[in-house]
Amino acid sequence: EYPFHRRVSGFTSSLRTSSAETFIPTSVDLANGLHRPHQKPAILRKISAAQQLSASEVVTHLGQTVVLASGTLSVLLHCEAVGNPKPTISWAKNGEEVKYNDRLLLQPDDSLQILAPVEADVGFYACNASNTLGSDSVSIAVTLAGKPLIKASRATMINTESPAVTVDIGSMLKTIQKANVSINCQVAGVPEAKVTWFKNKVKLSSTHHLHNGLLLIANVSLSDQGLYSCKASNLHGEVTESSQLLVLEPPRPLPYLEDLTAVLSSAGPSTHSVLTSPSGTKLTVSPGSSALIGCAVDGHPTPNITWLYSGEPLSRQHQLLAAGRILHILNVSDFTDGEFSCLAQNEAGSLTQGVTLAIQEYRWSVDKLTACSASCGHRGLQLPQLRCLLDGAEVNTSYCRETPKPSLQPLACNRRDCPSRWMVTSWSPCTRSCGGGLQTRRVTCQRLTAKGSSVPMSNEACAQVSKHPVDTQSCNRQPCVEWAASSWGQCNGPCIGPRLAVQHRQIFCQTKDGTSVSSDQCSSLPRPLSTQNCWTDACGVHWRVSLWTVCTATCGNYGFQSRRVDCVHVRTNKPVMEHHCSWRPRPANWQRCNITPCEFGTWPRGGEAEWCGNRREGRAVSQKRSTGPC
Repeated sequence: EYPFHRRVSGFTSSLRTSSAETFIPTSVDLANGLHRPHQKPAILRKISAAQQLSASEVVTHLGQTVVLASGTLSVLLHCEAVGNPKPTISWAKNGEEVKYNDRLLLQPDDSLQILAPVEADVGFYACNASNTLGSDSVSIAVTLAGKPLIKASRATMINTESPAVTVDIGSMLKTIQKANVSINCQVAGVPEAKVTWFKNKVKLSSTHHLHNGLLLIANVSLSDQGLYSCKASNLHGEVTESSQLLVLEPPRPLPYLEDLTAVLSSAGPSTHSVLTSPSGTKLTVSPGSSALIGCAVDGHPTPNITWLYSGEPLSRQHQLLAAGRILHILNVSDFTDGEFSCLAQNEAGSLTQGVTLAIQEYRWSVDKLTACSASCGHRGLQLPQLRCLLDGAEVNTSYCRETPKPSLQPLACNRRDCPSRWMVTSWSPCTRSCGGGLQTRRVTCQRLTAKGSSVPMSNEACAQVSKHPVDTQSCNRQPCVEWAASSWGQCNGPCIGPRLAVQHRQIFCQTKDGTSVSSDQCSSLPRPLSTQNCWTDACGVHWRVSLWTVCTATCGNYGFQSRRVDCVHVRTNKPVMEHHCSWRPRPANWQRCNITPCEFGTWPRGGEAEWCGNRREGRAVSQKRSTGPC
């Protein structure tokens, strides 16, 4: 018996066994299959200790792991396969075909020999055996002692039929629902690496995966979609590979389409709507109308929709709405009777649904007469009622405008004397525009004969038929109203310029006798202003300045003079707070004066000290007057 990881001259087996040597075929019964006339390829997995030919040469079979040591000069990878016809052997490294050279040699027995192995030779080597009946593949890992190694694939697999599918980690898998998915994470490393599985970076419990790094996802559904990661770690480090799982759902019909209801609500009344169906739907439409045809399908990923007419792509005027799920036929008369179909496709399959449009014809009908235009007298006429019909139902006559109208002959009706009746004239204008007025009209009794003449009758003749109409009535009874205004209020506002203050007054509607009523009753009259600009007494101010004082010096650079500046009222001439004048610039209240050089020996006036100017040096020094010239 061998321990789980026994190192022999640079080689260690990653498979656990208690037998000295065992051969395990993958797809045939070795005892009976070798004698069958036809047999799919089967690579023999040999589980045994490594065969050491010398201190620097290692020979091993598939299904094991080779760990390169510093003294390893040669590694021979055996691949034995059975099958009929005889399988063809090929080698691949990390999913790519091995390119043979002076270090990578293909031996006559289909073994792969690696001479002077280096770190670049680390990877997973796969032996592929194939014949006309099928193929088989087994891998062996060649690695260094240290950080683990994961056999990864970069392939993309799409499964739309098989109930079970297996991929290597690193692959992109798109599969139908309810399939059983196995993700294989083959790991090599010394010491043995621990495998941990994650879904969308969340660790999976041990119940989700089997031994030897195989993750099984049974009966997959949309909730199983995600990124599955395999992390292999040992004392020297860790490595992670991931596979994306996308669950496919072939297109399937839906009983409704919400987008169609929304679009139909904004369409015109002449727009018809219908949903396609796998068996084909029939819709009868009127000529010139528009139609909305919905393709109610679902699937994952969302199917792409292609619209066809009589099996060919649409070429006539149309619109596609709601991401192509709705076909808008602007005028059905542009199409002869035919079938519209929508082809829904995604990676899981396709679905075709159809609808047939039948265009009806409009025609004129004269099977009814209009009501007689008069109940008596000489002008009663009936016309054949011209109706536009569509499938026996009456529609707007504009639909039949392209169809010639039949000739129509009017018929006389109710040609007889009319009973006596009251005849009235129009009401006269109202005597007043408001406050209540009167208007009158003339009422007489007459009879219209069958010949069209009008004969005056006595009032008693008409009174037997109906009550005498009124000949006087009141009018314009609404009260007479006008706008009224209160006195102007106080003038208020900031003094920042002339006539910028504001004053207000109230405006109200009232009757002539002064009764207030709703403003609506005066709405037809011009409304007086309720606000106007005004001039407040507080704004009548200005700056008042006094005369300048005598300059403090007759020459030199230090003379100045001042004056008084006050804000005073224009009318009273009394001082007020200076902020009332802030809307006008404030005059200066001091300034320099007599800024001229002093002549030699001249004493300037003013101050406690006396000054002497030196024009030549441009400076002044303090001196006593008694000391004489500077």
